[in-house]
Amino acid sequence: MPTVEVADLKDDDFLLDVREDDEWEAGHAAAALHIPMSEFVARYGELTEAAPQDGRVNVICRSGGRSAQVTMYLAQQGIDAANVAGGMQAWEAAGRPVVTDAGAPGAIV
Repeated sequence: MPTVEVADLKDDDFLLDVREDDEWEAGHAAAALHIPMSEFVARYGELTEAAPQDGRVNVICRSGGRSAQVTMYLAQQGIDAANVAGGMQAWEAAGRPVVTDAGAPGAIV
């Protein structure tokens, strides 16, 4: 499965966060699109509208398990997707910003 390290992501790379609502509300990457894994198939159209047509979809969750499942699903749909290794825990550990919807500092739960 294609995997990308947090350090290899650029600020303008497309990021899909598949964590649940309570995890998202506690803290997330500012520019990420949020579609919880539990709602992903029903809300798939939101991704196809928002994702770049010529770029990769980088999928992230808390630690990499759920995002790996969504990455595999996207690959089966013919979408260029990669799992973010280590998830939001690695994102935070790398010093990348974690925010709430209000823009305040967030936390990974």
